This record gives sequence, structure tokens and C-alpha cells, in this order.
Amino acid sequence: MRKATAIASRWLHVYLSMVSFAVVLFFAATGLTLNHPQWFADQQRTLDSHGTLTAALLQPSHGDGADRLGIVEYLRAHDHVTGAATDFRVDDSQISVSFRAPGYTADAFIDRTTGRYDLTVVRSGFVAVLNDLHKGRDAGTVWGWLIDASAILLILVSLTGLILVWFVYKRRTSGLLLALFGAAFVLLLYKIFVP
Repeated sequence: MRKATAIASRWLHVYLSMVSFAVVLFFAATGLTLNHPQWFADQQRTLDSHGTLTAALLQPSHGDGADRLGIVEYLRAHDHVTGAATDFRVDDSQISVSFRAPGYTADAFIDRTTGRYDLTVVRSGFVAVLNDLHKGRDAGTVWGWLIDASAILLILVSLTGLILVWFVYKRRTSGLLLALFGAAFVLLLYKIFVP
């Protein structure tokens, strides 16, 4: 039983490590870029544009508000707005629409009386896209599931590594002590330096 457990753990650890290689590399690299946003501050680009919507989109004859889908599709087609429409607010005098995607925001403010709108698009650059993917910000449900699956995969890699150390008799004590020391060191840094 012990030998079968050791063999299964080794097999799982090796192959899960290879599968998770890209995940570990991605989260390690973006962890570094998230910790140093000043390195990439000059990548952000802001574009302001203006236009006019038709009265039919702003105050349609049917319904009690604006033509939400029509306004969103107009902005996508006319101003090349991308991302998910995350916020759509309608009041008597103004409509606001927000679009979000990793490393991207677009906000439109529309005057319901004149149809005139102001649109501000902020593209934060490739590294900001990666950083937002790291956090799962504005990346959608499927990407959130991928982050969860990656976390589970890394937990399994860690546990199979711990099981492997247990079966390597010459390294068991030193390996477990080193793992314990690493965890204690991180906890100590947290207690001392994190406000």
C-alpha cells in the first residue's frame, strides 16, 4: 500500500506539475507586475470622443426608458467600444453606460434631451490586461472558473509534493522542517510588516 501510494503520488506530482507549468509561470509573472505597477504606468492611453444618438434610441415610443440594446450596439458599431456592458443607468435627463474588460474601460454619458454623448475609453496596456486576468477582474465567469481550477491544481501539486517528501526517508525530516520553516517565515513577515 505504501509503495502504491508513493508511486501514485510521484506520477500525479510530475504530471500535474507539467500541466500547471503555464499556470505557475503566469501567476508568478503577474504577481511581480502587480506588485510594481509603476513599471508600466506609461502604457495607459485615454481617448475621448463625442457623438449624437437619435431620439428613437433615447426615448422610444414603446417601453418606459431608453433602448438599452440599441444604445450599446450603436456605441459598439460607431465608436468600436468593446467589453461587457456592466452598468446602464437611465434617469430623466441623462443615460450612462459603462463597458469593462481586462485592462479596458469605456464610459459614455448621454444627454437625453439633445442626444449628445461624451465617451471616454481607457486602454491600460498589455501588462494591465494580464494583471486583470490574474485578479479575474472584468474577465467573465469562465475565466473565474479557470482561476478556481488553477487553484485546485496547484493545491494538488503541493499536496502530492508533500506526500512525496514523506516517502523519501533520507529527506523526510529536513523536507518537512523546511516546509514548516517556510510557512512560519511567511507568517512572521506578515505579523511584523503588514499593518
